[in-house]
Amino acid sequence: MSQIFNPEKTELTKYMFFTGKGGVGKTSTACATAVYLADQGKKVFLISTDPASNLQDVFEMELNNKGLPIAEVSGLTVANLNPEEAAAEYRESVVGPYRGKLPDSVVANMEEQLSGSCTVEIASFNEFAHFITDDGINSSYDYIIFDTAPTGHTLRMLQLPSAWDNFIDESTHGASCLGQLAGLGDKKEMYARAVKTLSDETVTTLMLVSRPEKDPLMEAARASGELSELGIGNQILIVNGVLESENTGDQTSASFYRKQQEALEQIPGTIRDLPLYTVPLRSYNVSGIDNIRKLFREDAVPDSGLFSQDVSFPDLDKLIDDLYEKNKKVIFTMGKGGVGKTSVSISIAKGLAEKGCKVHLTTTDPAGHMAEDLSSFGDIEVSNIDEKKELLKYQNEVIAKSIAGGISEDDLDYIKEDLRSPCTQEIAVFRAFAEIVDKAEEQIVVIDTAPTGHTLLLLNSTESYAREMQHSNADIPESVKKLLPRLKNQEETEVVIVNPPEATPYYEARRLEEDLKRAGISSKWWVINASLKAAGTRDPFLKARAESEMKWIGRISDDTDGYFVVIPWEV
Repeated sequence: MSQIFNPEKTELTKYMFFTGKGGVGKTSTACATAVYLADQGKKVFLISTDPASNLQDVFEMELNNKGLPIAEVSGLTVANLNPEEAAAEYRESVVGPYRGKLPDSVVANMEEQLSGSCTVEIASFNEFAHFITDDGINSSYDYIIFDTAPTGHTLRMLQLPSAWDNFIDESTHGASCLGQLAGLGDKKEMYARAVKTLSDETVTTLMLVSRPEKDPLMEAARASGELSELGIGNQILIVNGVLESENTGDQTSASFYRKQQEALEQIPGTIRDLPLYTVPLRSYNVSGIDNIRKLFREDAVPDSGLFSQDVSFPDLDKLIDDLYEKNKKVIFTMGKGGVGKTSVSISIAKGLAEKGCKVHLTTTDPAGHMAEDLSSFGDIEVSNIDEKKELLKYQNEVIAKSIAGGISEDDLDYIKEDLRSPCTQEIAVFRAFAEIVDKAEEQIVVIDTAPTGHTLLLLNSTESYAREMQHSNADIPESVKKLLPRLKNQEETEVVIVNPPEATPYYEARRLEEDLKRAGISSKWWVINASLKAAGTRDPFLKARAESEMKWIGRISDDTDGYFVVIPWEV
């Protein structure tokens, strides 16, 4: 049984970690909780370690990594840590001592291994471990709230013996995400204390934030399970953005409400028994102190007459026509999980097939009905890649070669944990994609769920390093070697970024775009997916939400020089 989330009616601990997929409302919920408690006379420290944080937009002021008092909220101090900068400093502390001592190609390989998301997680943990363990901070505040919690992978890695040795990972398996952890040795005691505090349910609560949608709830369940295994068991589930009632006179509203209720009824079993709280959908963006304070109060129905009239946007046909006219052979849909890459890739495949093209659509979506759904849309061949199967296959290959190479037991544990990282899964799946593309020379290949720029650079640098040092336990298939240059060929390959018209997903997509540029891969087209503005809703609440999309649609239009299309939220 759920109840509306209200800090006053919730048993809170000194430390609170708000975690969840990007764009689910972690920051707004954490900010509103911090402001509410400060307004009750408590001393509160709010800290963000989210790379895509919009904390400065929420409080409408410049922030730093030390903490600044919020003038309008007595007792509240806010810090906005920059994990990318922290990761750069950490990377240099590890790589710096080897400059001039090892070949440039080796140093470049080490740098790339330390450029992934897991290194950012380690750097973030390094930052907030200080705030958890500092006695001065602990005694100065009643509550310390974090926007974004550490992952289970990061915490497990920090507990391995090899993490505290001067372990030099000379590309032993070609998928290292954390690379060398030699720079952590002097922090062992602080990290151990931080991990102990995280697992102490009398002082720490994990706030799993989600939306009433399948993918965010599955991500919450995954994070819950991983962290529970490590002893972080004091958890609550907060579902943000719940439409409280349907407007039966508006088809979009009725469908929106129905889909949310179905998702809530199907909460994964692993988190179904957690204390469940909801935050109602609000008609406004949670920015500025006034709106932050309003989040846990009732929202008045907005006057829909204040909003702009309906506007028309370029639709997906514009993108499909361009792909057809430019004779693109390899098409990737890229973006964060849950943004709609699969549905967009299916629509692209259908559109090209209807133009008479032979299309091979490959995806990691396990939906078995896909081939049946596409049977009437011309010449489309479909393959489904089993992510778990490909990951296990790759893990076994690396472990077997490591054992054959005589690796120590401690270092083998290190490699096994490293092989559980997100980057390793990307590489394993990418190899499977590469094999399919290699077999489809005569078809247009549409690929759903693509690798990041970091993964591509890691494969490139590993390949170069293997040639020079002649010892890499990672076999790089010929199909991968052939595909990397193909991806950089703009005449042949098109990268389509899929993104909803919201703040956090927008910033995350821009980082993805920059990441790809590092790998020499350009992206031209953006698909703005699930737009309420394009759906033409008449429900006052949803219409207010739709109006807020215009800021992000405008930015994307400017960023892409008009190479964007908009897909309405589906009824």
